[in-house]
Amino acid sequence: MKEVRFFYAPDAANSNELPAEEVMHALRVLRQKAGDEMMLMDGQGNYYRAEVTLAHTHHCCYEVKEVLPQPRQWEGRVHLAIAPTKLMDRTEWLIEKAVEIGVDEISFLNCQFSERRVVKLPRIEKIVVSAVKQSHKAWKPQVNEMVAFTQFVAEPRQERKYIAHCYEEIPRTYLYDELRKPSEVKDAVVLIGPEGDFSIDEVRKAMANGYQSVHLGKSRLRTETAGLSAVMMMQLSKS
Repeated sequence: MKEVRFFYAPDAANSNELPAEEVMHALRVLRQKAGDEMMLMDGQGNYYRAEVTLAHTHHCCYEVKEVLPQPRQWEGRVHLAIAPTKLMDRTEWLIEKAVEIGVDEISFLNCQFSERRVVKLPRIEKIVVSAVKQSHKAWKPQVNEMVAFTQFVAEPRQERKYIAHCYEEIPRTYLYDELRKPSEVKDAVVLIGPEGDFSIDEVRKAMANGYQSVHLGKSRLRTETAGLSAVMMMQLSKS
């Protein structure tokens, strides 16, 4: 039996043709042809079982046979806010793996010690979409423009708020232990700093804005490893 292929089609409910960026993959890589079955995902919680009706050069048309709403896989929203690494490929690796594990929102922070202050969102969005398809996620995470750290922590949020850092002089608790505590608030956001960590003033500013000071364990982690660890802890705390 031929494996059913997944494609990202955000307008699947109102269209009968794959987006241009999906057509080449469908036709040249996967060799889809008329009569083949495909599964579309709109990133808003729906799968669409569809059949290819036309596969020609730059066009791949389909007919939707069945709409399959998908329940959310976890309670609450998992939000990672992180300072991107100097070498962008490390941040891109993190984004890919975080989406595969399960994240609802990704924000980028411009911090005092940041070595990268620009992020190309179209490139990040492509990585997110690829990971969504790979892991068969019905919901595509929200990706936000980079903002100044001070602006981010000052914004009101209805989430459980944490800032992970390495300053031993500031009392910290283990993030996973905090996430496992009973709470009516199911959404959570964790801040992860750049390679040089947050400045101590940034940590104190976040705490003044309601963020709880936490650590991620006994090991000192790279930025991208810390981000993935935080996502995993948020996910495990919901199991």
